[in-house]
Amino acid sequence: MSTAILDDDLDAPERRMYWAMTDGWTVARRTLTHLVRQPANIAWQLGFPIVSVLLFGYVFGSAMSVPGGGDYREYLMPGMFGMTMAMGFMNTAYAVVLDTTKGVTDRFRSMPMAPSAPVTGRGVADIVSAGLDLLVLAVTALVIGWRSDGGLWATVAAFGLFLWLRFALIWIGIWIGLLTPNEEAAGSLFAVAFPFAMISSVFVAPSQMPDWLGAIAAWNPVSSTVTAARELFGNPAAVGDSWIEQNALLGAIVWPLVVTLVFVPLAVRRFQRLSR
Repeated sequence: MSTAILDDDLDAPERRMYWAMTDGWTVARRTLTHLVRQPANIAWQLGFPIVSVLLFGYVFGSAMSVPGGGDYREYLMPGMFGMTMAMGFMNTAYAVVLDTTKGVTDRFRSMPMAPSAPVTGRGVADIVSAGLDLLVLAVTALVIGWRSDGGLWATVAAFGLFLWLRFALIWIGIWIGLLTPNEEAAGSLFAVAFPFAMISSVFVAPSQMPDWLGAIAAWNPVSSTVTAARELFGNPAAVGDSWIEQNALLGAIVWPLVVTLVFVPLAVRRFQRLSR
């Protein structure tokens, strides 16, 4: 009788939720511990956006113009924040591939833990890492003279949108990582992330592109987040006439929500089906 009651307690929805959260946090701590012990990885992740800031802000910046006027560096920095968040899913996917090829994922699957824990744990750890990336890049922006003129809460909301975008893209990274067979294939993931981040309003306004390419760039979720952040920061936004550009804040909220609702179940299901 007591055994049956105990089993019922363990199967109760609130108990399953508790262990899912506890096990997920355990996996997240494991990932963050590895991150702290390998600071070179952080330097590598931040190297490309920082070099891009210097390259586009100082080398090409004098030749760039913002439709409607405004300083190009003020236009650029929100784009760099968005690009860093967008390309981060490549790092997530690569880390998942490493865990899979080294047997870490199989070890997780053999342990008595919530089936969702390895996936949600990776997501939590990566959003913490993304916050660190964003902080370092924001400090770099302040050093080169970028400022937010939108007020405290608008600035906080803008950075929140960047993290919201990264949170959604993490699940795409986990899903892709679980589908990728080996490290060699993972090395080609950059070819997926690069056009996704670049064909957007990160560096130039979609109105300055050919019509067909500008339409793709305008509907890119990265563009919605970046444009909404520019408006919140009070930086030059160069908003076009298309519906999605006129409603960038709505797009910045809805796009990541849709991505999350689609890819969280896909990532969890893919993890559960490994090696079946």
